[in-house]
Amino acid sequence: MAGRALWTSAEIVAATNGRAGRRFEADGVSIDSRKIAPGDLFVALHGPNFDGHDFVAAALTAGAAGVLLHRLPSGIAAEMPVVIVEDTLEGLRALGSAARSRSRARIAAVTGSVGKTSTKEALRAALAPFGQTFASQGNLNNHWGAPLSLARMPRDAEFGVFELGMNHAGEIAPLSRLVRPEVSIITTVEAVHIEFFASVAEIADAKAEIMAGMAPEGAVVLPRDNPHYDRLVGHAQRRGITRILSFGADANCDARLIECSVSPNGSRVTAEVLGRRLNYALGMPGLHQARNSLAVLAAVGALGLDVAKAAATFAGLAALKGRGARERLNLAAGPITLLDESYNASPASVRAALSLLAASVPEGRGRRIAVLGDMRELGTAGPALHRELAPDLAASGVDLAYLVGPLMRGLHDAVPEGMRAGHWGESTAAIAPLMAALRAGDVVLVKGSLGTRMAPIVEALRAADRQATERPKAANGD
Repeated sequence: MAGRALWTSAEIVAATNGRAGRRFEADGVSIDSRKIAPGDLFVALHGPNFDGHDFVAAALTAGAAGVLLHRLPSGIAAEMPVVIVEDTLEGLRALGSAARSRSRARIAAVTGSVGKTSTKEALRAALAPFGQTFASQGNLNNHWGAPLSLARMPRDAEFGVFELGMNHAGEIAPLSRLVRPEVSIITTVEAVHIEFFASVAEIADAKAEIMAGMAPEGAVVLPRDNPHYDRLVGHAQRRGITRILSFGADANCDARLIECSVSPNGSRVTAEVLGRRLNYALGMPGLHQARNSLAVLAAVGALGLDVAKAAATFAGLAALKGRGARERLNLAAGPITLLDESYNASPASVRAALSLLAASVPEGRGRRIAVLGDMRELGTAGPALHRELAPDLAASGVDLAYLVGPLMRGLHDAVPEGMRAGHWGESTAAIAPLMAALRAGDVVLVKGSLGTRMAPIVEALRAADRQATERPKAANGD
């Protein structure tokens, strides 16, 4: 099977019930004409803000082997390397379903209020020693990301790891039925996307939808320390799933955390997993990452694989971009440490990030600086959930808090006056005051929901690092 194309046009036609033009073979699948690799199948999705059909010609020019579309744009003929379907999103789902049906890979899925992507990446690494492992890219976890990921899975993959996400009830169940996992992990249940739910218990119900596509002989890995553990167990039992593994610090956990020594660059973990005592290094720092590593090992054990061999891979892991990546930057004022958590935020993940900041020791006269943006989708609970972070900032030893967004006004008012560095409505307005105040040895945490746009602050710090590095070269005439 090795060496065969990922998809032939005949297979695409059979999967989607489409109509083909000229025959072609594709080695990849893409929905973004700007990122086409030669040999890709370009799927022309029609979204609320764009229509992929407008970029079909550009995709072919860039080297696309063929196109999946539901109308022929100007200049594109039916005799070209295309497959015409009634709807391209449904066509993509059909392609993902066909990929799952033809695959002999053992499939795992991950969901949870926080920690999905880092746990998915840790599971990818843990399974790699046992065979060819494929995992969904980034956070492609929604109604088009999951089928796209399935459609990209190599024919000869032996393991597949898929992240499934949601912000409304009813979204994960169809994804689970598409992915059909043998093992599923729920990392945690927290007040994330609470704007769309009446309670956190309802969020637990929505996360439990990951079991919808599982057979009774499958296994679920659940967070025993979470208040909604029993509720999750009930969902599994009602679906006839009897292989229920738990992880956490509770003495009754199947994967139990015994000791965790956290440092800025990682952790040392002692755990007991399925009756086996393990000591391992974890390259992703933070107690929350250590807990999630237990979930990964429980999943590995559920697949009948060697948990010690899997744990040995964790030392090579690192925090992901925007999710705790640690960088040393040399600014004009001197070196600082950046903790980039700019991708997203919730009360639970902000507290986890603050624990990483607390574990980071500033150098010299440096300080711990928290640059926090609004946490979105919290509904009427939003103002209170922001104010309630004040004790966590104090406990983490934060010296200065730069706060962004209307909801962060409450936190600004709740922290001690000496901690208040300022409050701004938009992230870009905070850049200049922050840059002016930085000094050598500072440790700077940047975190906020994606919609609050904290990434420009991170990019401004990196740009200042590049400028400081280039300035001596310019002075020397290089």
